[in-house]
Formats: sequence, structure tokens, C-alpha cells
Amino acid sequence: MTVTVKARHPALGAEVRGIDMRLPMDAETLRLVSDAWMKHLVLVFPDQHITDREHVTFTRHFGDVEIFHQTSDRVAEIFLVSNVDEEGRLMRPSEPSQKQLSSSQQWHTDSSYRPLPSMGSLLHGIEISRTGGITQFINMYLVYDDLPESLRRDVEGRRARHDFGMLHRIVGSTKPTAEEQAAMPPVWHPMVRRHPVTGRKSLYISSIYNDAVEGMDETASAGLIADLTAFAAQPKYMYRHEWEPDDVLMWDNRCTVHAVTPHDPNERRVMHRTTIVGREPVTAA
Repeated sequence: MTVTVKARHPALGAEVRGIDMRLPMDAETLRLVSDAWMKHLVLVFPDQHITDREHVTFTRHFGDVEIFHQTSDRVAEIFLVSNVDEEGRLMRPSEPSQKQLSSSQQWHTDSSYRPLPSMGSLLHGIEISRTGGITQFINMYLVYDDLPESLRRDVEGRRARHDFGMLHRIVGSTKPTAEEQAAMPPVWHPMVRRHPVTGRKSLYISSIYNDAVEGMDETASAGLIADLTAFAAQPKYMYRHEWEPDDVLMWDNRCTVHAVTPHDPNERRVMHRTTIVGREPVTAA
């Protein structure tokens, strides 16, 4: 089948047809998909009727797959983005896992709290919501290019801290255990990063994990992250994905941020995510 790539938004996002994730992918097709990913940052693969293991196998074309401290009992590489547990029970918003997932309504990039942050993520929409649950993405290359001079001065040459424990403080999710804190201590990353493949610079922030900015006090740090996030969240930089069942989205965590819109918590929403392990530290040069 012929592979086609069609842009969905001028800033980022493209629909890819002609790929069946259940089947092996040859080198030429892998190169085509990889090139489209670098160009469009977010790829939409409609009508992918895949199992979790097929999801993981497809992800491995692009790198190793993260195994989370909080994960599926059935397939270790699958992170559950769901308000339904593995026995099919609809969970309440007050439950710890749902409090943690509520942080995804704020702009972030996955696994930025790791010394080698994630390359990318692939999210499979199994049961989608119709009352909201739109996943929004921002092109952080363009945001960096357009930063006002005042904000540019504040981020150039500066680092921000990324702390997984920030989730506990902002949404009241379960506090990391001592073992989790030891395994995931806070890390500092440049606020401007150069992409290892494209060579382009982008703004690199992750508001649900950023709790400090180098050389600034707590109030100034929070204000800067808020100002940068507000500037980035302009429609001209944003693709909003309205889900259909069995869509799979693949995005580049090195040059995008994303957030989901709220949805009715009484409506089932079941999505499974894989995350591609980072290969290199965040660098500005």
C-alpha cells in the first residue's frame, strides 16, 4: 500500500495513511515515517487495530521503550492513560492515579524529569471521549523563534529544574516514595535545546515538572514558566487532535509540549502509551 502524508495544521501535525502497525516495516518505509516525524513533529495514524504488544513492537522501530514505575500489569512497556482500571472499573477523579493524570491538562513534555528525557511517545486511543479529551500540541521550534526579546533574555543560557515530585504539589497525587525519589532525583536542563536530528533550537520547558529556574527565586521562576507557557499556547503554534477510535498519535517530546482538554469523568476514556527512551542529554549547542 502506498504511504501518504498529509499536513493537518500549518504549525505541526500530519496524517499518515498506508501504514499497518501490525505488520513489519521495511527500511524504506521506516525512513519515510522518520522523515515525516521530523518534519511535522506529530503524526496521526488512523485505524490502527493493534494489541498492546503490537504497539510496543512498532515503537521499537524508533528506539528502546521506557518501563515506568507505574505501568500496566499486563505489558510492562504500556503506560495507562485511562480512567478505567484493568478490571474495567470506572475510577473516580479522587483516586490517586486519576489525580496524577489530571496533570496532563497542563502543558508538558513526557519524562522531562529524567537525565536523558524521552525522545517521543505513541498514544493509542482505544476508548475515546466525546465530551472533551482533545489532545493539543505546540511547536516549540516556532515558539522559540518568535519569543519576545524580554523572554528570550530570560531563557538564553539558563536552565530549569524538572522534578517528578512536582505532580504531588500541583495536583495532590501520591507523594513519590523514597525509592522513587532516589531513582528520579530532580534534574536541570537547558531552557533552550538543540534537536539532535534537525539541529533546530526550541524552547524546552515542562510546566508540570518545572519547579525552579536557575538564578531566580521561587516567585520569579514560577512567573517565568507561566509567561512562557502563556506565550506558547497560541493557536498559530497549536494542533488540536480530536480523537477517533484506534487513532495512534506519535509525537516528538524534544520539540513539542502537549496537554489534554477536560472531559466528563463519567465517560470512559482508555488510552495506552509507549514512550521512547532518550538517547542524549539536553544540550543548547
